[in-house]
Amino acid sequence: METKTSSSNFIRNIVMEDIETGKHKKIITRFPPEPNGYLHIGHAKSIIINFQLADEFSGTTNLRFDDTNPAKEDKEYVKSIEEDVKWLGFQWDNLFFASNYFDEMYKRAVLLIKKSKAYVCDLTADEMKEYRGTLREPGKVSPYVNRTIEENLDLFDRMRKGEFPDGAKVLRARIDMTSPNINMRDPVIYRISHAIHHNTGDKWCIYPMYDYAHPIEDAIEGVTHSICTLEFEDHRPLYDWVVNNCEMESIPRQIEFARLNITNTVMSKRNLKQLVDEQVVDSWDDPRMPTIAGLRRRGYTPESIRNFCREIGVAKANSKVDGQLLEHFIREDLSPKTPRTMAVLRPLKVVITNYPESQVEMLQIENNQDDPSMGTRQVSFSREIYIEREDFMENPIKKYFRLFVGNEVRLKGAYFIKCNEMVKDAEGNVSELHCTYDVETKSGSGFTGRKVKGTIHWVDAINALPAEFRLYEPLILDDEQEDGKTFLDQINPNSIEILQGFIEPNMKDSKPNDKFQFFRHGYFNVDNKYTTAEKLVFNRIVSLKSSFKIQK
Repeated sequence: METKTSSSNFIRNIVMEDIETGKHKKIITRFPPEPNGYLHIGHAKSIIINFQLADEFSGTTNLRFDDTNPAKEDKEYVKSIEEDVKWLGFQWDNLFFASNYFDEMYKRAVLLIKKSKAYVCDLTADEMKEYRGTLREPGKVSPYVNRTIEENLDLFDRMRKGEFPDGAKVLRARIDMTSPNINMRDPVIYRISHAIHHNTGDKWCIYPMYDYAHPIEDAIEGVTHSICTLEFEDHRPLYDWVVNNCEMESIPRQIEFARLNITNTVMSKRNLKQLVDEQVVDSWDDPRMPTIAGLRRRGYTPESIRNFCREIGVAKANSKVDGQLLEHFIREDLSPKTPRTMAVLRPLKVVITNYPESQVEMLQIENNQDDPSMGTRQVSFSREIYIEREDFMENPIKKYFRLFVGNEVRLKGAYFIKCNEMVKDAEGNVSELHCTYDVETKSGSGFTGRKVKGTIHWVDAINALPAEFRLYEPLILDDEQEDGKTFLDQINPNSIEILQGFIEPNMKDSKPNDKFQFFRHGYFNVDNKYTTAEKLVFNRIVSLKSSFKIQK
């Protein structure tokens, strides 16, 4: 994949200094997702940082699954993560699983016990929380902290053999219950879980905790720079403690950066899973979801996401990015690539009364008025067409330049038509317009006569293809959760609108993930889930314009 030169940031500066001083000859980074859900746009930022750093400095990047919690993990998530990384344009040098290191992690835990740095504790979860203390008050030592090394070794071995039920015992690191950093107050490093693991099956019934496993994984793989988000900054002392006390040969350096937060966007994997489990959305790849799979299905391109992540940069302080910035980059990427065409989302029939009933003519219309190299297409035109319902008003407002009785507009790429009469149904709704056309005003014919202020799009009613259009709004209404309300109370009830309309017949061979710019409606992608041989379904990727102004 062709990548742009990385802009300077504090992580890159650290890496450069480590190379210049000879601390590291080769840079090794890793992207270490937990396979307990689909990746979202925030993970894309981490992927790009890790892979591009390694690429820039001729290093390597590992894809490693931190699969230490079998109760929440699934092979489906493993597969989806691999697909997402590849789709973003990256290829890992090595593929690892934390579960491949379980034997080594167990040995290191035994080492900690022998060094009196770990002990088996029988406190319940609630008791442990009570003993832990608060940010203002120190914790209390466990009544089991003084078990002998021999007793701890025996109990830990019996834990491994499955003699105790879930929750009966844990292995804790012995550090400092009075530490101002709560993460250092004798954290749990192993728990009992009689669960089948997707990779190791039923070999284990005890599993390492993330804060214990993660630094060991990095050290085993020789990772030089362990890049993670700011919420792990307070965990760094524990990370270093594990590496040092487990006597790992390689010593990685943990570096934290600000995670990506976007307005009106769900950025919690737990909340995303809740949306799927409670069927608020139809799946992890629902186009309303900020998952990489959801953005891909909606029609976002990897180029637009990479460019977005480059623009927001790498910072040390948390902040929130306007969601319109991401939209800006998809527009910028699609504009020169996508053919223009016409689609009517809310159809209103127009009968051109003075057009010959049996006649169908082919009109030549450009595929992209800004790029002649994209050529032209043939569009059929006949006596009956569909226009957008919003392009007609029975009682026009001031400066309304589209159709109303007595007014004339240009049909995009075709003729001037004048509305002479409207027809209403039994409920009083306008169901049909009767218009006349001026044969002398054909587009491209050199007509230089009178002018009209309005141009509207249309499709030929005789040959138009039925299509479904899905329009999206942000999935959540407010970024801040109000007191007394749950996450689901923030959900936008109008996050999706499904419309039945028509498209030009020349689009009949469109395939899933084909992209188009529909005149005046925005950029659309052929949905890869609901499209059938009988009907095309389009997801609106983004509207044509935004109020967002990017700072140069």
